[in-house]
Amino acid sequence: MLDPVLKKKRPELLAPAGDLKKLKMALAYGADAVYFAGQSFGMRAFAGNFSDGGLKEAIDLCHKRGARAHVTVNTLPREDEIRRLPAYLERLDDAGADALILGDPGAFALAGKYAPHVARHISTQAGVTNSETARFWYELGAARVILARELSLEEIRKIRAGAPRELEIEAFIHGAMCVSFSGRCLLSNYMTGRDASRGMCAQPCRYHYALMEEKRPGEYFPIEEDAQGSYIMNSRDMCLIDHIPELIDAGLDSLKIEGRAKSAYYAAVITGAYRHAIDAAMAGAPPDPIFRDEVERVSHRPYSTGFYFGEPGQYYENSRYVREWQVVASVLSCDEQGEALLSLNNKLSAGEALELIGPGITPLKLTAEALRDEDGAPVGEVKTPQMRFRLRLPKRVPPDSLLRHEVSLSPA
Repeated sequence: MLDPVLKKKRPELLAPAGDLKKLKMALAYGADAVYFAGQSFGMRAFAGNFSDGGLKEAIDLCHKRGARAHVTVNTLPREDEIRRLPAYLERLDDAGADALILGDPGAFALAGKYAPHVARHISTQAGVTNSETARFWYELGAARVILARELSLEEIRKIRAGAPRELEIEAFIHGAMCVSFSGRCLLSNYMTGRDASRGMCAQPCRYHYALMEEKRPGEYFPIEEDAQGSYIMNSRDMCLIDHIPELIDAGLDSLKIEGRAKSAYYAAVITGAYRHAIDAAMAGAPPDPIFRDEVERVSHRPYSTGFYFGEPGQYYENSRYVREWQVVASVLSCDEQGEALLSLNNKLSAGEALELIGPGITPLKLTAEALRDEDGAPVGEVKTPQMRFRLRLPKRVPPDSLLRHEVSLSPA
């Protein structure tokens, strides 16, 4: 149960968006705020991201849906890059961004000067691990600190108690974990030349390693007793879906989902699952197990609770994702009788067993009966990507609802 004093304080659900489609899904499935990046200064260089015009469109869409727009400016800029930053910050200020996520002190100072109407949030890369560091940033003008991911729940409680009450505290609650402290790693730079501090990490921590003796080139020896080799730096994914009441009770202002490089399906499902979990916790009710199970229906590595309740441990068996569900189609429109027009993602045949999910909808099972093309003619299967087709659903559902089926996509 929640502390009665904190029960009225609903935390922000902050979801990731690597592009416009993911942004729309995060908003549709219940995000209070969304974070995304422009094409410069963001820590996910391969996420798609937004052009200058796209940033304005994204920010406006968030505001239209009653959500806040946080823009990541969290790389560690070099000298030539820092000279270009003021003009970029001015554009974000003019576009109406609600917050900037900053990890570099110089960028933080420039944001105060060139984006004076935008709140400044301190990135997890700054490594905030105590209340005095939180106070330091607050006194410089930060509105929020995003805590280092290596903290326990008890440490978070103490930081909240010791930090200024006006300072907001944000923490990651779901998604990939970095083997290095708060993502500050040079392994990718060394091995591939791709700078992790510029959002280009090649994730060499996930590589399959073996031992080779200098005078025996080409002969590989497993580092441990496993025919598959060793994955000694292979972090588990974080999942706190079962601990939302404790997170709220600890006084967190924002609960953050990792994953700007993940799919639109991920943005929808994970946002929807945590939306339900937060709403249930605020109502003093247990979460519906069907929503709790949603976190198992996206591509993920084996889960842990991060550092919240002790060491998460590494996963030594392999670096593969668990992939057991696939999106079949997305709903474009649907009438009162459930007659829906859909766009195809993956091949679908009549008679297949499916699951339907959507904004504010409890996931439900159905069978794909009476498939029809866009003109209404019966068809036995649909198989061309983006093909429009018709199917009667059990009830009316909103656009951006999804059909999926169970299929093992994990490598053998």
